[in-house]
Amino acid sequence: MRFLIKIVAVAVAVWISTMIVPGIQVTGGLKNYLVIALVLALINATLGTLLKILTLPLAFLSLGFSLLVVNTAMLLITDRISENMTITGFWSAFFGAILISIISSMITQITTKAV
Repeated sequence: MRFLIKIVAVAVAVWISTMIVPGIQVTGGLKNYLVIALVLALINATLGTLLKILTLPLAFLSLGFSLLVVNTAMLLITDRISENMTITGFWSAFFGAILISIISSMITQITTKAV
């Protein structure tokens, strides 16, 4: 149940980020947002975890900034894999990754306390 809540939270966060960040576009409807959220979650669970472990010393030295770059890379990889998502540049992905992280965390916290 929590996994589904997280996927829906990421889908909503991606939807909001497409409205706020110029340079992130998703074509299609709700189904495509859910697919993108699932792809992003799978990439973060596999490659993202590995990269975060490997860059842990750098994360300490950069006070966590390198983790933002890793999240940006995960969003750009999702863009490359998904046909329905288009990100025009690094900065769009950077601000989109920050926004998606914040919004999905807030939604997950609110909904898991309610359940």
